[in-house]
Amino acid sequence: MNSRQRRGVILLLLSVLCALGAFAGVLSVINDVKSKVGPEVTAYRLKTNVAPYSALSAGQFEKIKMPERWLSENAVTDLREIRGKIAVTTLREGSLLQSDMVVDQPALQPGQQEVAIMIDAATGVAGKITPGSTVNVYATFEGEREGAAAQSKIIVTNAKVLDVGRLTALEPDEEDRGRRPTDAVPITFALSTIDAQRITYAESFAQRVRLALVAPGGDTSVPDSQRTYELAKDK
Repeated sequence: MNSRQRRGVILLLLSVLCALGAFAGVLSVINDVKSKVGPEVTAYRLKTNVAPYSALSAGQFEKIKMPERWLSENAVTDLREIRGKIAVTTLREGSLLQSDMVVDQPALQPGQQEVAIMIDAATGVAGKITPGSTVNVYATFEGEREGAAAQSKIIVTNAKVLDVGRLTALEPDEEDRGRRPTDAVPITFALSTIDAQRITYAESFAQRVRLALVAPGGDTSVPDSQRTYELAKDK
């Protein structure tokens, strides 16, 4: 082997060594990235906005993969966790689903039934009443005959709110214009049969129906003597 051939062999060996060194460097970088990122897990991202207190379904979410170390501890990784749940607040498109975004949907107790009525958005809800709230229902009525005093009555006490719907614009009849609200929110209650009759009667015949949020704990009963109010008798 002459000197030129020896130089060629040496250059070839150097090229191979450099290639092996570069390959080892790439493997080292890949392994370092994997060690920093960690294994990937399943997460779920919202495909669209979800209104507060709406029931959740699998179709509202898309499945994605992301590093486990980047997920918060309360991230939802199994959609079975949303069964029977509702949104606590507005869920924004593109947000990752987390367990503190949802709560159990309030359920009916034996002997109860769901009843929904429209409540004046301005005076009856004011954004403070949510599913799970307890409320007293007030209604104001005109006098039964001409010259009779108008009355305010507590129709139902300790009504359990199951759902608060979306704001709805109403189109009242001409005879109701100015008396009925123009913007209302459907409120669903869990009520006994007699309370369901009372609240639907009030919705149909009362001038106004208002909700009063009841503070948790304490005595919430109202004596019969305090359920009806007339201005003339207030001394």
